[in-house]
Formats: sequence, C-alpha cells, structure tokens
Amino acid sequence: MCPDDGGRTTTACNGSPELCSRPFDQVSFATTHNAMSSADEGWVVPNQEHALARQLADGIRGLMLDTHEVEGEPYLCHAVCELGKTPLVDGLGVIRDFLACHPREIVTIIFESYITPEATAAAFEAAGLLPYLHTQPLGEPWPTLDELGAKGSQLVVFTDQGAGEPPWYMDQWAHAFQNPYHAEAPEELSCAVDRGSGDNALFVMNHFLTKPVATPELAAQVNENPFFLERAEACRAERGKIPAFPTVDFYSIGDVFDVVRSLNGLAP
Repeated sequence: MCPDDGGRTTTACNGSPELCSRPFDQVSFATTHNAMSSADEGWVVPNQEHALARQLADGIRGLMLDTHEVEGEPYLCHAVCELGKTPLVDGLGVIRDFLACHPREIVTIIFESYITPEATAAAFEAAGLLPYLHTQPLGEPWPTLDELGAKGSQLVVFTDQGAGEPPWYMDQWAHAFQNPYHAEAPEELSCAVDRGSGDNALFVMNHFLTKPVATPELAAQVNENPFFLERAEACRAERGKIPAFPTVDFYSIGDVFDVVRSLNGLAP
C-alpha cells in the first residue's frame, strides 16, 4: 500500500515541476555510493546511514549497487559479503514498491556487477521490475522526465560490465564517464576523466573519501557547503557537463540535496 496518495496527484517530477520538461541527461540526481550498505540494516563499515527505502523516500534518485554471487544466488554486497548482504531480488523489490507509488519519479541504478546478466535479469523479473525499465538507444536524444514517467519507464539501469542483453541492462561506459573514485582527503578529489569518454552525455561525479573505509567524519569533510557546491560547479565548468550523478557516502550528512537543487537551477 502506498503512503497517503503515493504522490499520484503531484505535478512534480523528481521533486520539482520544473524538471518535468528536462531531458534525463540534463538533470542532476542525488546519488548514493554503495547504496545497499547501511548502518540501519547492521552492515559492518557501512557507506550510508539509512537503507534503500529511506534513501528513496528522502530524495535519493541514483543508487550505486554492487552485485555478487553467494552460494549460487545473487546478492547485494560489497567485496566481502560477510560484512553485510541483501538478496538482490529483495533490494529490487524495495525499488519497485517506490516506483509503483511514485509514478513521476525517475530512478537510476548504476551496477558494479560480479554476476551474470542472466542472473541480474532473472532478479529483475522476479522483483516485478520489467515493466518499469527504460532502454536508451545510443546516439538518440534522451526523453524528458515527464516522458519517462508517462510511459511508466521510470527506471534506468547501467552496468560496468556484462551490458547489452537484455537491452535495458546498459553499458555505463557507452553512456557515461566518471572522475577518479579514490581519494583520502578533500584536496585529492579530481574532476579529471577516469573511465568512459568525456564526450558521453552523463557525468558520474564521485564525491566521497575512503581512508581506508568510509566514515561519517570523512563524509562531513566533503558533503557540506560551500565545499560541495563549489566543487560540483568547478567540475561542471571543467567537463562542460552537469554532474548527473553526484555520488556521496552518508548522504544524510551535509548539503547533498541543496547541491543537487542548485545544479538543477532550482531555488534552495
């Protein structure tokens, strides 16, 4: 059951009516790094405080997720699955429930995948997500958020490997590029192109510190303004693209949503 009216009467897309007419590749989406790894669910050395359902309810619209095989079954976990894991189909079910209750909200998954495309597709089918998926032909203009919502194609899925079959399981590096993902101090963060082509439409802006793991204290150093917004704007100027997926640890710390609104040209 959807809470209240599930957002069905709203005219907003991803929180604002102004975003409805914008193509997908001209919008910034608040994004969580290792989104499945949360303190709320008891993960050891988590990257986020809250679990997926709370992230989506709070306004996160991009989810970086890692998939691994555990005893022959697909799970969400990060490297060492003994530190925390969730069956992939369960995590996808949370996303399905959110999309069903919020038909004008557009969500993106960016997978770091260590399972087969077939196992991934089976989990999406079991979770009831197939009707929500968008396939973007290379070289064609991205639809607007309103168009995606109107078709019910509210979920965009990228993977770092194994893309192409099924077609909605899209190659991250054909559509996007990212800056370096490892930094231990704020001054080490870079806007340089690390993977993918800088000519691609979508800019995944890694914006988190790892020393040697993520902590709330490290997140506080980079998630707060003016540092976060100034860096995002500097990267936009350097790369000539809006940071489509500014990606953070512990999104509940700092000014993540204010930064995304500013990147989207919206009032705080």
